Amino acid sequence: MPNFSTQERRAAILRLIDRQNSVSVSELSRMFGISEVSIRKDLKTMQRANLLMRNRGGAMRIPVADDASDMPLDTKIYENIREKSGIGKLAASMICDGDTVMLDSGTTTLEIAKNLKWFNRLTIVTNAINIALEIKKYNRFNTILLGGHIRNTSLSVVGPVAEQNVRSFYCDKLFLGVDSFSMTDGISTPNIEEANLNRTMMSMAREVIAVFDHTKCYKRNFVHICMPNELDAIVSDRKFPGKLKAELQGMGVDVHIANLEE
Repeated sequence: MPNFSTQERRAAILRLIDRQNSVSVSELSRMFGISEVSIRKDLKTMQRANLLMRNRGGAMRIPVADDASDMPLDTKIYENIREKSGIGKLAASMICDGDTVMLDSGTTTLEIAKNLKWFNRLTIVTNAINIALEIKKYNRFNTILLGGHIRNTSLSVVGPVAEQNVRSFYCDKLFLGVDSFSMTDGISTPNIEEANLNRTMMSMAREVIAVFDHTKCYKRNFVHICMPNELDAIVSDRKFPGKLKAELQGMGVDVHIANLEE
């Protein structure tokens, strides 16, 4: 039986709950080879973090009203195409030849990958399978795809293995995909493992740039990633709310607005 760390064990418990909606203490105790007392401690800690609900004899998944926002990639890719294209081109222009760049998964970050033809020397680290394949088309960049547990909805890898991998790479810029954004709640996402990986990515980047279209504003999702003042810059489209732009600039976050091609 593998020797799980506490973090790895809790991540595995959350994946199991996600698959089958509920788990029992006795089941988890047998699975991980530890006492029921230790499992109850895990569940209590995760309940305090709003990651699950305790019930008699175990735990269950928290019903999430906004689960529909975790849509499959092949659905998301058709949303706000012009906005994402413009954001991708503008974000790509912020890269310098020779940079080490981290690209988070997402349809907007994929647009960045499509706009790198002007560069000769880049090292690109990504957790997205489709982005890695897009970058390989250039046939001249050093491309690093993180390992880990594959999320089918986003074609991305997450989990403890991905987090351990990303700690090996210091990057100049991280382009962070965003599901939901607000000034009071910051950036959030439907998936706990995605959030954990995003926070680890941020810790390894000199500059953190969030890329998202205006439809993600004034929304909150299940798992918190970071607050606005932890970002260096945001790239969005011309419908990005002026009030948010002023607030962000007031706290030192640069806001770049992409022009849309007709």
